[in-house]
Amino acid sequence: MEFETRAIHVGQEPDEATGAVMPPIYATSTFAQTRPGETRGYDYTRSGNPNFTRLGSTLASLEGGEYATVFGNGMAAITAVLTTFSSGDLVLAEENVYGCTFRIFAQVFEKFGLRVQYVDFADSSNYALISEVRPALVWLESPTNPMLKILDIAAISEEAAKVGAPVLVDNTFASPYFQRPLELGATLSLSSTTKYVNGHSDCLGGVVVTNDAEWNEKMIFAQKAAGLNPSPFDCWLIQRGLKTLALRMRQHHENALEIANCLEGSASVRWVRHPFLDSHPQAEVARRQMTGGSGIVTFELDADLETTITFVSGLEVFALAESLGGIESLIDHPASMTHASIPQPDREKVGIYDGLVRLSVGVEHVGDLIEDLDQAFRRAGLQGIS
Repeated sequence: MEFETRAIHVGQEPDEATGAVMPPIYATSTFAQTRPGETRGYDYTRSGNPNFTRLGSTLASLEGGEYATVFGNGMAAITAVLTTFSSGDLVLAEENVYGCTFRIFAQVFEKFGLRVQYVDFADSSNYALISEVRPALVWLESPTNPMLKILDIAAISEEAAKVGAPVLVDNTFASPYFQRPLELGATLSLSSTTKYVNGHSDCLGGVVVTNDAEWNEKMIFAQKAAGLNPSPFDCWLIQRGLKTLALRMRQHHENALEIANCLEGSASVRWVRHPFLDSHPQAEVARRQMTGGSGIVTFELDADLETTITFVSGLEVFALAESLGGIESLIDHPASMTHASIPQPDREKVGIYDGLVRLSVGVEHVGDLIEDLDQAFRRAGLQGIS
């Protein structure tokens, strides 16, 4: 079956007991046992629930993986992976990571002895560092948040395989519709299913998908032992959102690319990034490993902080909010919002300056979105885009 069909049917077969086409929400904390230790497959929702099973089956299929473990949110999925390491282990990470990923590395796990070394993985000359330091894990995002760097997942995974280092790819920005890291050689594909996978900004979730049975057992253990499980209702909502993932992602991509092209025409914009823009530094890699560029557009204004704040606060259709991937359009100022937890020198080292703006382009009519951006540019005293 093709992607669109699997998104609707895999893991979502009619309920066996009633024939309900939409499987129910199993809103229970515990399950009756026939005899002590003899269950019908479930005993306590922290360690398993039919809604977890159904959603995991769907996501494993869409990511091209054998196993999927679902979590309460994206950070819970990240936590599950990091709890598998020991004091002294080294994570070799892409230097431009999500702000909360940086924070959990620096303020939580590093105090327990986990070491993190950051590197620019967009520069292929740095691949050799993997063999030199032999990390316990290579941590990637592609596209990265918020700079939209595109990393060559296949090439990095090939280098990591030489020393037996597992590779994790945060696939949140691309979604499995546009990119499948496991098929490119990664060991783990992690996503905040809060974002594009659910697509409606109404619940939280996370997932780790793998073909490695040992990693699967580690994720199941972390889910149960650390209490990282999602709620059955959130799983049901994400399952519902998945049914329209392909439709939504195509429109996100189309709208975002059109807006990115408009932004490139403004003298008030220093540069624009979208993975499928011809001007993107890694456009060739993006087209090789992705089937679409998704719905995020990042650009830097030729403006000071005050003007930038006036701009991002002056939109009417775009909401000024954190998060991304919903059907509605959002605008974010990374330096003061999503990446504020990263110290300014570290932010600026990877290009996150005060004029940087991130758009999560929704599925509204693109003409309305362009008009909204244009009026906000003019309100802030900048050159418009239409």
